[in-house]
Amino acid sequence: MEQLMDMGFSRELAAQALAATGGKSTLTATEWILSHRKMESINTTVGPSSRQQQPESNLTKRLRQGEPLESQQEMPAPVVPHSQSPLPLTLAPSGTPGTSGAAAPGMKTPLWSGKNQVPLAERMRPISVDDIVGQDHLLGPRCILRSLLDNNSLSSIILWGPPGTGKTSLVRSIARSVSFRFVSLSAVSSGVKEVREVLEESKRLQKFGQRTLLFLDEIHRFNKAQQDTFLPYVEAGHIVLIGATTENPSFEINAALLSRCRVLMLNKLQPDHIWKLLERAILDREKGVLLSIKGGSRGDSVRIEEDALQFLSHAADGDARVALNSLEIAGMAAFAAWESNLQRPQMDEWCSSTQCEAVKDALQRSHVLYDKTGDEHYNIISALHKSMRGGDADAAIYWLARMLEGGEGPLYVARRLVRFASEDIGLADPQALVLAVACYQACHFLGMPECNVNLAQCVVYLSLAPKSVIVYNAIVAAQRLVREGEQNEPVPLHLRNAPTQLMKDLGYSKGYIYPPNHVGPVEQEYLPPSLRGHKFLQWDKEGADH
Repeated sequence: MEQLMDMGFSRELAAQALAATGGKSTLTATEWILSHRKMESINTTVGPSSRQQQPESNLTKRLRQGEPLESQQEMPAPVVPHSQSPLPLTLAPSGTPGTSGAAAPGMKTPLWSGKNQVPLAERMRPISVDDIVGQDHLLGPRCILRSLLDNNSLSSIILWGPPGTGKTSLVRSIARSVSFRFVSLSAVSSGVKEVREVLEESKRLQKFGQRTLLFLDEIHRFNKAQQDTFLPYVEAGHIVLIGATTENPSFEINAALLSRCRVLMLNKLQPDHIWKLLERAILDREKGVLLSIKGGSRGDSVRIEEDALQFLSHAADGDARVALNSLEIAGMAAFAAWESNLQRPQMDEWCSSTQCEAVKDALQRSHVLYDKTGDEHYNIISALHKSMRGGDADAAIYWLARMLEGGEGPLYVARRLVRFASEDIGLADPQALVLAVACYQACHFLGMPECNVNLAQCVVYLSLAPKSVIVYNAIVAAQRLVREGEQNEPVPLHLRNAPTQLMKDLGYSKGYIYPPNHVGPVEQEYLPPSLRGHKFLQWDKEGADH
């Protein structure tokens, strides 16, 4: 269901499509949605009396049959810098308004019909592994995955990486590179019954020499018991399993299954990788962004400001899907705004209109990769902690901002600061704990967004404060001794309280020296006999460090 929602379909429509098609594949569900919308459009605009059977488009037919979509060899449209225009993305028609490059006056060009119904991010998926960007550590010469593909050989693997790094695209490209039967399932929409059917069919086909490559997207959505289903089939070689996940496999994948698979980590895409993908979408006239805008008239071209392209490359935060979706939405919105202007000024005049600013504003929304319950949550809080420990206030402020912009609760951050104040600062600046507790109370009183400055103040103070870990080391050492000791000795008699005569007769409190009644230090043992003279607080060593 999440794949369909990523394509821009609503949750209700996605659920309806999966139910109607049996939930067997995202592709089948997508085709059902497209056909359903097409019929609704015919019913609404034409009426029952004049309906005609619409032929299936070549793109739809090829998608349904699982064929790769290969671009025709055409001269691409150039990327034209347009730094003077406030509009980040514009359509450059081939003719003047009212001619072949635009619809007739008063007629709106459909922006979302026919073969351009498939979202841009889906249309622009790489066809071969050579088109994959940003993963040279896996696909470069003599790298592990490239070597396996060159030998038409695969082993079960788990692909782990952030959203939008190309996990699904990589698997589909792999499937085209090897002579395996390819089956794609999603743990979001598929159940154990469907998985077992696929596994049994793969076992049967293996007897006839046909090997099966099974791709399970979002594999972490299956619980550990459900993941056990794959074990005997992977062990016996009935299938080659490729699982894709955004979560840490160490925590989310069954240990037995993990031991039978190789974990390959996909790198987060860098801005130059995103830039390259955006350029492909702009230059490709057959299935690129021009198809979303007008259906791909031959005389048309797309131009985008270099500044806008650079901004989008960074704002996508390594997520190719976010970048392509933003590009598509910006293009459709820009052209729709231009089409709605009945006077149809030239594009250069239209670019100066304030109506276009809304498109630029829509692009200026950064995509922040952060999951409050996932692996990135722990990565960033660790980065914040280590930055404060290292005294880098600027880095600490940055990681704090990442957490807050990602929707992290301020009280969670404040609790971590309270811990840090004692663990890493301790006796070097006892006031740090007071400030951290006050910060927690301020966050409780104010909440977000007002308490952001309270958290920032505390983070900066803790970063710049002197550091001492003698208290932390002392309690850790004492707990380790208690935990690992063969026995915990009884409390010495002179340290025990004696509220009754019987306890006094038994020697409780006998020989105890009351320090307030003496001037100067009192020579008295407070540890059990076996630990006399033991030091948990390393004052001398700490004093030398500070």
